[in-house]
Amino acid sequence: MDMEKRIELVKRNTIEVVTEEELRSIFSEKDEPSAYIGFEPSGLMHLGQFICINKVKELQMAGVKVTVLLADWHAFINDKLGSDFSNIEVGAKYLMDVFKASGVDTERINFRWASELVDGKKYWETLLRVCKFSSLSRMRRALDIMGREMHEIDIDFSKYIYPAMQVTDIFELEVDMALGGMDQRKAHMLARDVAEKLKLKKPIGLHTPLLSSLKSASKMDYTTKMSKSKPEESILLHDKDFELSQKIKKAFCPAGEVEGNPVLDLCRYIIFPLKGELFIKRKVEHGGDLTIRSYQELVNLYSAEKLHPADLKKGVRDAVNSILQPIRDYFKAHPHNYERLKMIVKRLKT
Repeated sequence: MDMEKRIELVKRNTIEVVTEEELRSIFSEKDEPSAYIGFEPSGLMHLGQFICINKVKELQMAGVKVTVLLADWHAFINDKLGSDFSNIEVGAKYLMDVFKASGVDTERINFRWASELVDGKKYWETLLRVCKFSSLSRMRRALDIMGREMHEIDIDFSKYIYPAMQVTDIFELEVDMALGGMDQRKAHMLARDVAEKLKLKKPIGLHTPLLSSLKSASKMDYTTKMSKSKPEESILLHDKDFELSQKIKKAFCPAGEVEGNPVLDLCRYIIFPLKGELFIKRKVEHGGDLTIRSYQELVNLYSAEKLHPADLKKGVRDAVNSILQPIRDYFKAHPHNYERLKMIVKRLKT
């Protein structure tokens, strides 16, 4: 595969690359550039997180060596799974299962535990240097990478260490690229700023879109993105056909409106990237079956009100259902970590 095709694969389905010039430089220098993404073991995964998993597959196709950081200490700081390391370990093993279930070539994934990184003296030296070259206000601005509101963060000072750890992870892993949703952008930009001061490798930021809550009608930020903490507004990877149908049926989807429409977001960020088209089965009196081959074509039809919201929702339901089915099949055959995590989540809610 030539360099241009590899670069296009890396850029595909991202909101931004910081910067494309640096990306080109890396590919001209290295046969196998490296990238990392961190995942907190925090519970059952939802479809929004699937965007980054699919991006990992595309990076692999482009010949990028990917490290997935199982961020157990980060989950502890962020109060995930009861801040219990035995629970967090189960969650991390479940995450590895999700990658396999999603069709990622896990033999080519370098899974690392944050616990491994923090065991070394060098990690903490780097972390302190990161802190020395970062103001408190700059670190505070990066705190929304945790997906929490400021009043929650101010309860616990350990939260302020989180952004410094994320920056240190990037330096410790010595990767060329840092992958994450747009909600992780502040941490990646902090790493780029600090890298210049410490004379370390500046990471290229690869930022993917955030999938909005099914009830969202407002400007996207970390408070309106799809979240497992609101399962009624999210599509979990394990939702059965009936659950999926009910959620999409109730989703916010005003006729003719494109902006702030979470059903159209599912098409833009999940269905077209993974399936390449959207098939909608309709009655003959409503225009008959319809195959839409691009997101722009869908936008044109929907904004002109030539496609009814109910028909759109049926097509989206069928498409998402077909995407989730292989994941359901995998966990039916490999239920151990999934069932253990379900029990943990259920226990913590009671």
